Amino acid sequence: MGILNGKVAIVTGAGGGLGRAYALAFAREGAKVVVNDYGVASDGGVSISASADRVAEEIRAAGGEAVANAADVGTVEGGDSILQSAINAFGGVDILVNNAGILRDRTLAKMDEKDWDDVMHVHLKGTFCVTRPVFIQMKTQARGGVIVNTSSTSGLQGKFGQGNYGAAKGGVWGFSNTLTLEGERYGIRVWTLAPAANTRLTEAVTNEDYKAVYTPDKVAEVVLYMVSDLSAPQTGKTIVAGGGIIREVRLENGPGYVPAPEFSAQELAHAVETGKVMFPTRQPKSLMAVE
Repeated sequence: MGILNGKVAIVTGAGGGLGRAYALAFAREGAKVVVNDYGVASDGGVSISASADRVAEEIRAAGGEAVANAADVGTVEGGDSILQSAINAFGGVDILVNNAGILRDRTLAKMDEKDWDDVMHVHLKGTFCVTRPVFIQMKTQARGGVIVNTSSTSGLQGKFGQGNYGAAKGGVWGFSNTLTLEGERYGIRVWTLAPAANTRLTEAVTNEDYKAVYTPDKVAEVVLYMVSDLSAPQTGKTIVAGGGIIREVRLENGPGYVPAPEFSAQELAHAVETGKVMFPTRQPKSLMAVE
């Protein structure tokens, strides 16, 4: 008996890397899986994705149930198509993992509008376009659900040369925090995940030591916990996971300073200097290597 028996899961960007690892783990535990990965139009005008097809076939060959979907996550039509694949094949949806992603790394001075828009299209708009119809479907089904949105330490803390990616991933984190509040009354649990693993996105910037330790399967086990009843009733958590390291990340308020009704910038500077208010020095080291 798998821990996801009877569940229907959607995984975007599941044609390889982390998404494939999630899809295989879910299927192994009894879930029926919609494997989404962006495809190209065939001669008949229908989008196809060889990578999504391969993963879906891999699941079926192992005795599981899966269908492929090649829609663009960054369009409303694509999001609707992904949900419709789940409904047509399996009757509904219980789990959504927004995993699809791309990189267009540039420093701000070298970044152009397309570099910015392409990343926002997939990561931030894609999370919205897929989540909205799935969230509405989960409400209609009235049996709850779990949504995992993929952020990054680039969005939580920043990384040189990833202003577009960090902004998108920071936006995903903010979106998840609000979605947590909106989902609670319907039993829809929401997680934010900042994964670290060797994938197509990181292949060019990681060494062999990293690749040996930061494998997708280590993150997949964490996500399996998140989407299953093993983690119920937890919601609204942000998890950094990879290479065997798992930690929660929280935003906390520092000690407050209450100045006089009328005060100056100089008085605030004096308060900082004398320790009445603390603005910590930024720590330059990342929380973990970035996915």
